[in-house]
Amino acid sequence: MAKAKTAYICSECGGRTPKWQGQCPHCNAWNTLEESVIADAPAAGAAHRFAPLAGSDVTVRKLAEVEAQELPRTPVGLDEFDRVLGGGLVEGAVVLIGGDPGIGKSTLLLQAMAALSGRVPVLYVTGEESAAQVALRARRLGVETGQVDLLSEIRLEAIQAALAQHRPAVAVIDSIQTLYSGELSSAPGSVAQVRECAAQLTRIAKQTGTAIIMIGHVTKEGALAGPRVLEHIVDTVLYFEGDTHSSFRLVRAIKNRFGAVNELGVFAMTDRGLKGVANPSALFLSRHEQQVPGACVMVTQEGSRPLLVEIQALVDSAHVPNPRRLTVGLESNRLAMLLAVLNRHAGIPTFDQDVFLNAVGGVRIAEPAADLPVLLSIMSSMRNRPLPKGLVAFGEVGLAGEIRPAPRGQERLREAAKLGFGIALIPSANAPRQPIEGLEIWAVDRLDEALARLRGDDA
Repeated sequence: MAKAKTAYICSECGGRTPKWQGQCPHCNAWNTLEESVIADAPAAGAAHRFAPLAGSDVTVRKLAEVEAQELPRTPVGLDEFDRVLGGGLVEGAVVLIGGDPGIGKSTLLLQAMAALSGRVPVLYVTGEESAAQVALRARRLGVETGQVDLLSEIRLEAIQAALAQHRPAVAVIDSIQTLYSGELSSAPGSVAQVRECAAQLTRIAKQTGTAIIMIGHVTKEGALAGPRVLEHIVDTVLYFEGDTHSSFRLVRAIKNRFGAVNELGVFAMTDRGLKGVANPSALFLSRHEQQVPGACVMVTQEGSRPLLVEIQALVDSAHVPNPRRLTVGLESNRLAMLLAVLNRHAGIPTFDQDVFLNAVGGVRIAEPAADLPVLLSIMSSMRNRPLPKGLVAFGEVGLAGEIRPAPRGQERLREAAKLGFGIALIPSANAPRQPIEGLEIWAVDRLDEALARLRGDDA
């Protein structure tokens, strides 16, 4: 019989140590070792596991000889969800979706399974809720679930038997942290259980062609709970974003082997579940009766979708020795760098000013193309003068004061023109070769040139 013993397993890399340490010796992460009870395999089993495969037939081929085929996709039926997936689910794909509690993960997947059930066989495995609770949610959402197979189970072996018996085209596991395998003695949700259950389900998906969607819990820092290997073995990783107090939800692709990374899907939470938003730019633009200081509209690129987002800045006199620098939806470290560039290359100091930045609508912007709109909104707030009506901007600002181009500039400009904006302050390298109807282009090369253009416009 296997003898149980205690070991400490890293929640980041899954490495194992016999005793607790402050730092993981495998990945050097701090305070990640967790106690776990494991069972040692017998020595004969270990010898058999590492024995050479006698008479095994291993085929090695040249990569050029392998025929590359386009994988067929099965659209889910929810346009925004299909967009994030890259057009739909691929046969045998494994998708991991994470997000804060109560943000709508189970709701979205129940709607997706209801939409798919009329075309392909589906299986919804619930480990966190009873079958009655899932039925109650389906009735509240008003979705048709007559063809959805439901299994309330947390034993991995029972789920494997159900998958082998019913052979669904798509299966949902809600959630991976609730499953446990009888081969391991550790508790459900431990590093060993999550890693083993995910590996077994991934193997089933690749062997049978069943697309598996797993829901994953997140830690208080917002990262997916469990070992980091969980994100490596799956094909697609999606994150639910948004404030639970707001009715809007964002689904972002962090990893996708079958589609674009950083693709974004926008949903609105209603009493009938999550509904896709066809024009998400309207969510991130404030509606002012008149132009206000400190607001600048930028065109950001999320995957293949251009979005118009309003950047708001508030600059006020500091009443403490250390002025505050606060950002919401933008990088705080980049703000400090931009303020130094503003002082050095435009002669505008902010060492005695508090600076607050906000991206309207709860969206998170990480691309450098937000640099120019951020500085324009700061200047507008400091001068207490609004920017010209109908102005949009984008562009990266370098440490030398130069304005660098942003990718997919033409798509950004066309989106701004479609929504009725009349002026675009952009890097010279992004200037279109052909004029865009209804859009006046202000192409600049340096920060001081951009600010001079705005001062000239005010005059």
